Amino acid sequence: MSTVVDDTRARRTVFILVLAQAFLGAQMPMIFTIGGLAGQSLASNLCFATLPISLIVLGSMLSATPISNIMQKYGRRVGFLLGALGGALGGAIGAYGLYLSSFPVFLLGSFMTGIYMSAQGFYRFAAADTASDAFRPKAISYVMAGGLLSAIVGPQLVKVTSDAMIVPFMGTYFGVIALNVVGSLLFLFIDIPTPEAPTEDAPKGRSRWELITTPRIAVAVICAMVSYALMNLVMTSTPLAVVGCGFEQNDAADVVTAHVLAMFAPSFFTGHLIARFGVEKILALGLLILAGAGAVALQGVELENFFIALILLGLGWNFGFIGATTMLAGAHEPSERGRMQGMNDFIVFGGVTVASLASGGLMNCSGGSAVAGWTSVNLAMAPFLMLAGGALIWLVLRPQEETA
Repeated sequence: MSTVVDDTRARRTVFILVLAQAFLGAQMPMIFTIGGLAGQSLASNLCFATLPISLIVLGSMLSATPISNIMQKYGRRVGFLLGALGGALGGAIGAYGLYLSSFPVFLLGSFMTGIYMSAQGFYRFAAADTASDAFRPKAISYVMAGGLLSAIVGPQLVKVTSDAMIVPFMGTYFGVIALNVVGSLLFLFIDIPTPEAPTEDAPKGRSRWELITTPRIAVAVICAMVSYALMNLVMTSTPLAVVGCGFEQNDAADVVTAHVLAMFAPSFFTGHLIARFGVEKILALGLLILAGAGAVALQGVELENFFIALILLGLGWNFGFIGATTMLAGAHEPSERGRMQGMNDFIVFGGVTVASLASGGLMNCSGGSAVAGWTSVNLAMAPFLMLAGGALIWLVLRPQEETA
């Protein structure tokens, strides 16, 4: 006799998280669109133009484990509210840095924004907390799909706000503050049980070393890191490349819009594809599409090349990152959630931090022109795609009982 699984609570949770992803998440395309341009206007050395983006990711990496532990002890709501607070403070400090024309203060604001980025990364895991095995990949992909609206709203808000004040870009950061203050109210309605404090005889779960050396977990983490890092590597340089190749700032915003739409639009069916074809095949498809993005970018610097390459980049990220998240979510026990999810995001955003730091250096300090820099950025994708692809092939070829 079949067992009926009630996913009512999980569906309500997904609805709230979709709204949070759509509304609060709009700040990320806003900041990624203008962060490098603002940094370029403040930095004394153009090689550090993308350092603000790198500091966001560094802040996300360093706050991932503490936020995960807070969520494990006090619940998801507390962690998400802390994330919104970090985002608001980041926006306020960033605006103040622009007012002072101070690059160090602006970088501090970027670092604080990383607290929000880290908390946002846990939306996808929160969607899986109360979901059944069958609903889990769909729940994760639906929450990621909430970014579709943020992809539209964020860059359009940049167009409205970037020159709204005497100091360029300051209006955008005031918009970020408003998004965090208003959007945080959504978390008052979230319904995810706080994990029970473990008793002395409760299972402790595997250590961090035992978790990360489990083949399925190791490959999931590698694929998530590579998918996210390569997406960030290319996207961080894109506004600089578009403007550097003679196009307008609004063209850069439109390219970023197309990219972020491609990141999140497939999420409406990614979970269904995973359920039908298996997570390994969708992960492999994501890595192939990322390779295609680099190939298109290397064909030229016309506006259509930027659009097509960044659309493919978004699609590849979607399949790769949601696939890796689904693989990871099914490979650890509830008692291991806090340490595993925090460790995963620490490693993932560590890779993203390195990628964003490298992005500015490759773009502005290799070859002496925007075209040469853009070429270097896209060539840098190749070794990491080979790493993730090799790891996935290794997992698939292992005996099934060893990969569990």
